[in-house]
Amino acid sequence: MSEPSEWLIYRGAGEPHEGIEQLPPPPPWRDFASRHEAAADGGDPDGSADRRLGGHRHMAELHRPGAEELEMINAALYLRRPLLVTGSPGAGKSTLAHSVAHELGLGRVLRWPIVSRSTLQDGLYHYDAIARLQDVQIAAHRAAAGPGDAGPADDIGSYIRLGPLGTALLPAERPRVLLIDELDKSDIDLPNDLLNVLEEGEFGIPELERIADRLPDGRAKVLTDDGTKATVTGGRVQCTAFPFVVLTSNGERDFPAPLMRRCIHLELGRPDHQRLATFVRAHLGEEAARSGEDLIAHFLERSRSELLATDQLLNAIYLTDAAAPAGRDRLADLLIQRLDRPR
Repeated sequence: MSEPSEWLIYRGAGEPHEGIEQLPPPPPWRDFASRHEAAADGGDPDGSADRRLGGHRHMAELHRPGAEELEMINAALYLRRPLLVTGSPGAGKSTLAHSVAHELGLGRVLRWPIVSRSTLQDGLYHYDAIARLQDVQIAAHRAAAGPGDAGPADDIGSYIRLGPLGTALLPAERPRVLLIDELDKSDIDLPNDLLNVLEEGEFGIPELERIADRLPDGRAKVLTDDGTKATVTGGRVQCTAFPFVVLTSNGERDFPAPLMRRCIHLELGRPDHQRLATFVRAHLGEEAARSGEDLIAHFLERSRSELLATDQLLNAIYLTDAAAPAGRDRLADLLIQRLDRPR
């Protein structure tokens, strides 16, 4: 039986050892310790640490859109229309939103990741009725609410938190950037449910509308997706600057015509060698991009006939650089497996 390669931490020999101490630092997009430290220090103003792969701040700085991409982005900005971006995984759909926010100084990108159970309500706001009921019961038992004190109805805003879409529609001098990620993962109703809100740029919060006449000046403080507080008047959220909305899709389904006509549609092709190299450089640095040139070229060749994702390429370059195993190409092929079925 051959000796295990030096890079292996778990050796499958059944003998306990301290090999975990030799494990190198995690890849940047899986560095949870740094993510926690950034949050504790109040850093990460654009939300990069929350991203699935990390490095979006660097990608935003390095992103150089093509002519058609540039024109469609500006068309969406001029027309105050959502931008529907379709393309294969890793084509740079999410990076586009971060690039616009970075260059135009529009703050943290608000991200709404879509899953099959997502509803319009999830994007607009959440009302924690159970927590409010519990607090009302506790107050009643303690008889804490005396004359002149704020009753439960007056404090209802404390139990309402705006979602990413709801926060993006708050009145502001500058538009926010909202990323509605992977809309094609939603159920059949969500694209249609979005139509009215995206067209009107406003929505009501019934829990506040019912008691607006009992609130001071009809105003209530609610929590936002940013973790701050905002004022809602009359129980309605009405934008003054329509947000720059990027809806992304992997092209797994068609959307209804009413949604398509309300959006500017941009289709991104497969990333070329330059874009892949930029992607690697942003996440792993210049040296990794140089050492991974052969893997980038091999990935690009395979992607012409296979469905691959660029995070697979990142995994392969990071691991083969960090561990430097003898069978570099073989290990890379094990990590970069096609995501579609062979024809």
